[in-house]
Amino acid sequence: MFLIRADGNAKIGAGHLMRCLTIADELRKLVDSRQILFVCADLQSAELALKRGYEAFLLWSDPCDMEAELSAWPRIPVKNKGTSIIVVDSYFATKRYLQKLREYGSVTLLDDMGEDSFPVDRIINYNAFADTKRYESLYRDSNAELVLGSAYVPIRPQFSEKAYEVREQAENVLITTGGGDIDNIAGRILKGIQEKETDTRLNYHLVAGNYNPHYEWMKALEKESAHIHIYHNVQDMADLMNRCDLAVTAGGSTVYELAAMGVPFICFSYAENQEKMTEFLDREGIACSAGAYHRDPDAVLGRIAQWTVELARDPEKRTKCYTTERRLTDGLGAKRLAEILVKSV
Repeated sequence: MFLIRADGNAKIGAGHLMRCLTIADELRKLVDSRQILFVCADLQSAELALKRGYEAFLLWSDPCDMEAELSAWPRIPVKNKGTSIIVVDSYFATKRYLQKLREYGSVTLLDDMGEDSFPVDRIINYNAFADTKRYESLYRDSNAELVLGSAYVPIRPQFSEKAYEVREQAENVLITTGGGDIDNIAGRILKGIQEKETDTRLNYHLVAGNYNPHYEWMKALEKESAHIHIYHNVQDMADLMNRCDLAVTAGGSTVYELAAMGVPFICFSYAENQEKMTEFLDREGIACSAGAYHRDPDAVLGRIAQWTVELARDPEKRTKCYTTERRLTDGLGAKRLAEILVKSV
């Protein structure tokens, strides 16, 4: 039995759950889908898994207090306790929590930070900046398997299947800021670019995530301008990306999706856990990083506006972005992770 412990809601965003769903999609190509069970804290999280055709077990707990949910784990319907393959994707998983889960089977943890060691059987950090030596040092006294690097980025196949073309004239800008965007960063980005843009008429495509509280405000903007288009619950994000000439994105998993296609993008971080990614992209010259929004929002918004206008005007810069981004991932990471999980049974 494969148990996937992940949540996605307005408070914590949808990224953790979405990447686990991508891994599960590859996993069910190899095993009976009835052997895959999502374990979620709340109904909002479980609904996303159910919509994708998976079974889900509700803990009815606080996703930010995972130790409190341990009393519910004995009720999870598994045939043979201790034999499950458990995948955990949460920043709130403590060492005590993970150690207790090992009573139910082997534990795989998705870890983006690489700042501490955990009592698990496998660590996955698919980020391009994952420090192999650091992980080897952290787990030198452990038998944990280390699965590191961007060869394991779990993105959907659609992003590696589309053929992207850098166009001479830029007309369409994609703006995506994650599943929640409580602070309406997307709206502020749009306003900043529009104020900077003086000699072109760009079309703006804003993605409102599943938990975005500003969706109705965005729809009102769309009615006021033929140049603004709002999308919600997008099923084919690759197609939307393919139609855009450049993108502005937060430093989450969308970065890898854009890179797999080669769409030129400007990124920024809005939380500490995204800083390593945006700093790496900037340091390696892979993409433009506007900095940390959560530290200096006005400066970041200014850089985004400036660089968006510059990229829109310069097809050579966009071509260079296309070439460098494609080095990040080949889009087959989820398939590789599913194969590793199946082999561990």
